[in-house]
Amino acid sequence: MFLALALLLPSLTMKMDTIGNMLLPMHLPILLCGLICGKKYGAFAGALAPLLRSFLFGMPNLYPRAIAMAVELMAYGFICGWVYSKFKRKNIGAVYAALGIALPAGRILWAVAQILLLGFDFKTFTFSYFLAETVFNAIPGILLQLTLIPAILVIIQKNKNHLI
Repeated sequence: MFLALALLLPSLTMKMDTIGNMLLPMHLPILLCGLICGKKYGAFAGALAPLLRSFLFGMPNLYPRAIAMAVELMAYGFICGWVYSKFKRKNIGAVYAALGIALPAGRILWAVAQILLLGFDFKTFTFSYFLAETVFNAIPGILLQLTLIPAILVIIQKNKNHLI
């Protein structure tokens, strides 16, 4: 289900490329997958989503974008699931701790993947590009993640006895 959402949600912002890049629609289901299904499923869905989306829809471009995103999203799914599993109480604090560790770690691994894929070409991958892509352009998406993900988990927790 989370993999399907990761493939479909970017279609909502496909016509508005800038907004899609800012809202990070593929990231939400992968972070949720790690939190709900655990680190293994989160990592698997995260690694597969951008590559599969690239092959099926031609976006994101396979090289270097989808490959670097696969590293980033795999890290998100794994780290979110792993950190969250370490908390005895599955509360909002645990969710924010998992997100607080996973989001910067995934962004750093994305940068490492970009550098490796681009052959250490620091004229193409500059520090200002890194800041723009990982921080400034992503602020709306990060805020969306920090708002929606805990809210969704609270709703699931409150209704877990009513879910199948």
